[in-house]
Amino acid sequence: MATRMKVRSIPEDSHYSKVVVNGETIMDLTADTVDAAHILTGYTAHDKKGAPITGTCNFDANTKDANAAAAEILTGKTAYVKGSKVTGSMPNNGGVEGAISDLDTPYTIPQGYHDGSGTVEIDAAEKSKIVADNIRQGVTILGVEGTMTGTESVKAQAKSVTPTFSQQEVLPDTGSGYNYLSSVTVAAIPVQETVNEQGGYTIIVG
Repeated sequence: MATRMKVRSIPEDSHYSKVVVNGETIMDLTADTVDAAHILTGYTAHDKKGAPITGTCNFDANTKDANAAAAEILTGKTAYVKGSKVTGSMPNNGGVEGAISDLDTPYTIPQGYHDGSGTVEIDAAEKSKIVADNIRQGVTILGVEGTMTGTESVKAQAKSVTPTFSQQEVLPDTGSGYNYLSSVTVAAIPVQETVNEQGGYTIIVG
């Protein structure tokens, strides 16, 4: 006579989470820890009770090893770091323009994002002074080779001087626009020799 195995019926809303056949466990979900929050949206599985579940997780990457901070993420942008949503606070400076007008005052680069189009240059007023005529000959400044000799717009004077027995200082006539002396001609001291009544010579100097 065949022996019938009795199977206890289970409620319709219940599910099988473990199956044992002839002493061998074929399926066992009872130790599973999966839940809807840890399954990507649109994917399905079964929980530890054997009930079907549909994923609700919108994450598409494991961000546990991410290390970005809010200050390193652009303002208005968001990202996930270590499973948490982070809103950026780094300012967007775009193309920053800067000018240097003083050798002792460097340009300070503002903190934040730069799009690579910004430039820093010498102030226009200062740049206009860096011309060859303003730089000593033989000196190069920022790629501009100087041509100034020091004699530009200088007026020289040639003078003639009558010698005396007193010390003289010979200077250019600055009131007439002269800057320096190109030459000084000193006349010879006149010397006259004559025969005197006694039969000797008389020398007259000056």
